[in-house]
Amino acid sequence: MSITKICCIGAGYVGGPTMAVIAQKCPDIQVTVVDLNEERIAQWNNPDVEKIPIYEPGLSEIVANTRGKNLFFSTEVDKAIDEAQMIFISVNTPTKTYGSGKGMAADLKYIELCARQIARVAKNDKIVVEKSTLPVRTAEAIKSILDHTGNGVQFQILSNPEFLAEGTAVQDLLNPDRVLIGGDTTPEGEAAIQSLVNIYSNWVSKDKILTTNVWSSELSKLTANAFLAQRVSSINAISELCEKTGADVNEVARAIGMDSRIGPKFLKSSVGFGGSCFQKDILNLVYIAKTFGLREVADYWEQVILMNDHQKRRFANKIVQTLYNTVADKKICFLGWAFKKDTNDTRESAAIYVARDLVSEQANIAVFDPKVEEYQIQSDLDYLNVSERSKKRVTSYENPYDACHSAHAIAVLTEWDEFRDYDWQLIYKNMQKPAFIFDGRNLLDGKKLTEIGFVYKSIGS
Repeated sequence: MSITKICCIGAGYVGGPTMAVIAQKCPDIQVTVVDLNEERIAQWNNPDVEKIPIYEPGLSEIVANTRGKNLFFSTEVDKAIDEAQMIFISVNTPTKTYGSGKGMAADLKYIELCARQIARVAKNDKIVVEKSTLPVRTAEAIKSILDHTGNGVQFQILSNPEFLAEGTAVQDLLNPDRVLIGGDTTPEGEAAIQSLVNIYSNWVSKDKILTTNVWSSELSKLTANAFLAQRVSSINAISELCEKTGADVNEVARAIGMDSRIGPKFLKSSVGFGGSCFQKDILNLVYIAKTFGLREVADYWEQVILMNDHQKRRFANKIVQTLYNTVADKKICFLGWAFKKDTNDTRESAAIYVARDLVSEQANIAVFDPKVEEYQIQSDLDYLNVSERSKKRVTSYENPYDACHSAHAIAVLTEWDEFRDYDWQLIYKNMQKPAFIFDGRNLLDGKKLTEIGFVYKSIGS
């Protein structure tokens, strides 16, 4: 089948950038991104493309070049479903907060709602593509819903998991390590797979497009994120040992990273990983293992999460202990709130948890992040059920120098490149003395800061 119209349900961190790149690389395909959130769609349609809801380097330029030509953002979900030959499902799949699997299993209610809406609207055969991160065998559930509509429409379900890192999502889409497509091994399934292969082949070499069965594709996504998160937790576990023994975790990481069997990626110690994927996907993997009675497997992967939580608490405790065992009414400046640089996404950011622990000790937190708005910071604190009284201790600043002024300490929580270029002598001059820096990302030059007068503390050294 030659695809000329695509619909993507979900205008979030995956759907928006992915569809923008497909529209750019496939000018003959009409791409419509739909969402029930009217405010979000309005933001995507903002004449000022710098104000689209997702910040990713290079994304606004692609949207500016394709929007209104073959890329459209709309709240008319039924219309887009009806017209499309291929439908991507890219809605949120958060961890369940209720019922069976609470705290571990993925909440699939939005996926099911999408499937039922597609089943209700579709009048002709469709290819439905799972783009959201989903647990193994979700495609089976989607297919069950779609195949029992009684309207005679034939659906093919494909799994096409995203492997995007926020901050580099556009480059990840333009130059992917691999594109994974899973589908049925029937002739119809293979034809559907080829339809999606043909789309990606417009800019991705065919040797990077992998085709599998659906179940292998779904599990590969969870496993990839679990392996990456495992490396972060592993080096963070070693960072605590380094601090106790006098070793330098950066030197250890460099030494083992030169082993070609290990490699250097994801061996940078830090206050901990965040984002929407790693924790959610590992918990999902843990839940799947438990449902099959694989207790030891579940315990193994759960330890990755426990180590990550420990690292966040340890960082907050280190600040309190270093500041003479009390931070009450002391000003702590947070440089960074997003979970990583080059994104405005704050989901599961370490900064939120460190802030919660410090305001519980009655610290005053001053936050500067170049891309995160104050309303988002307050919303994140609500997510952790921080009291209104404690939330008043957290203030957002538009200028980093104002945020650092009169602070007792600075905590680097996001690895924004611009932090390296600040006038650190001026910052030191205007801080309380002694002036402390807690580098939670091992980002800054500790030697130079120490020469200025700072008391510099980093992770694992």
